[in-house]
Amino acid sequence: MKLRSINVSLPVEVEYKGKLISTGIFKKPIDGPIYISPQGLSNDEQVDLKNHGGEHKVVYAFSAHHYDFWRNELNQPDLAFGQFGENLTIADLDETSLCIGDQIQIGECILEITQPRVPCYKLGIALGREDMPKLFVQHGATGIYFRVLQAGNIDINSQTSILFRHPKQLTVHTLFNAYFDKDYLDSNKIMALAETIPQLSNEWRNKILTRL
Repeated sequence: MKLRSINVSLPVEVEYKGKLISTGIFKKPIDGPIYISPQGLSNDEQVDLKNHGGEHKVVYAFSAHHYDFWRNELNQPDLAFGQFGENLTIADLDETSLCIGDQIQIGECILEITQPRVPCYKLGIALGREDMPKLFVQHGATGIYFRVLQAGNIDINSQTSILFRHPKQLTVHTLFNAYFDKDYLDSNKIMALAETIPQLSNEWRNKILTRL
């Protein structure tokens, strides 16, 4: 894995269906070091803290390699890092191999995987497609939310490495598909396993308990 971009934004107001809404989804790449605390990145702000913030969703990361697919799919060849609202764009951030409870280190920071992303309508605003949340779920490459175990500074040259592999080995991709695909093999078994992992976010624990 390699850090490709660090992206932040302060809230802006945009018009959506005749109303003004505030959003922090329009992330832009920055130069220079940035501090990550358990509350988030410096000079970054989340507006909807019910759906996008809190201890378990402090940092959102998205794979740089997913951009190739979406540039072609959306016919937007100039789609820039940060367009999916991610704080960190990381090469080879692979939801099919990274697991709930895994820990990665970037620079001075240690981050712990807590859940996949479930997109909301604001992703459609950011990319100019109302159907974008649906397309995103269908593609299944969700990006990853993290809690912050150790605060510190990072910059674009920071080394990125896996510190800890959770023994239950439930990948982010498997959990997402088990929840959203009714025909997914052993979906209830997978969700029951997820519920036993302490590092799973409260949001997803509640989703799973309701489903089960």
